[in-house]
Amino acid sequence: MAELRYVHGYAPEELDRLVGSANTLAALLHGDTRYPPGARVLEAGCGVGAQTRHLYERCPGVDIVSIDLARPSLMRAKAALGDAVAFVQANLYALPFGERVFDHIFLCYVLEHLPDPLGALQHLRALLKPGGTISAIEGDHGSAFWHPETAAARAAWACLQQLQTQGGGDGHIGRRLHALFRASGAVDIQVKPLPVYCDPTLPDMMDGFADKTIVGMLKGIEAEVLARNMIARDLWHQGVQDLLDLAHGDEGSFMYTFFRATALYA
Repeated sequence: MAELRYVHGYAPEELDRLVGSANTLAALLHGDTRYPPGARVLEAGCGVGAQTRHLYERCPGVDIVSIDLARPSLMRAKAALGDAVAFVQANLYALPFGERVFDHIFLCYVLEHLPDPLGALQHLRALLKPGGTISAIEGDHGSAFWHPETAAARAAWACLQQLQTQGGGDGHIGRRLHALFRASGAVDIQVKPLPVYCDPTLPDMMDGFADKTIVGMLKGIEAEVLARNMIARDLWHQGVQDLLDLAHGDEGSFMYTFFRATALYA
């Protein structure tokens, strides 16, 4: 069974970041989230329920089952949504469901953390009814660029990608979604890029995304990065500060691309 590791950890600050980021990006990520009333939907890897809330609110009448391996995250999700959603603690590679029981499956920021994302998709596929879909939203850390750019900020950002790779994940998985779904046997695949752009004319996005999401991810891995001596301590702190200054200055801009893939299975 493949090992599951969430590179950002489970500190309270990280769990708060997930909720804030989901709310900041809700319109972008969930603009196409629509499941018909009566559909049974599995959310694989719900975390703290940050995306679950948007699934529930945008798809009235849908029967949602949300699973996650981490009990602290799952309990927070249940506390936020109560009995509106069925929450189940389970390993994505060994789910306690029979075959062909779900109409649709949804994942967000999950495949990037898995050492065997193709295996996960193949396992999930078996749970789908004929004609069902799997939708996945993933980022691509290689798509990030900003102004003003500094060597320190680039070095700090590279640590996130390196740490994820060392843990068996892939911070560039967004660009691989079409290939992964094709290899899993999907008969129709639609991939849509979801670019995020922010500058001082969009202060809410600069705060919610450039600061709370992007810098927030770096803060969440700081202890491990420095413990592993992946970067000089002074260079790390300078890089994070450079990104913070960008987020709250009057000249900076930031760009990042997410990808949403929806695949149909016969």
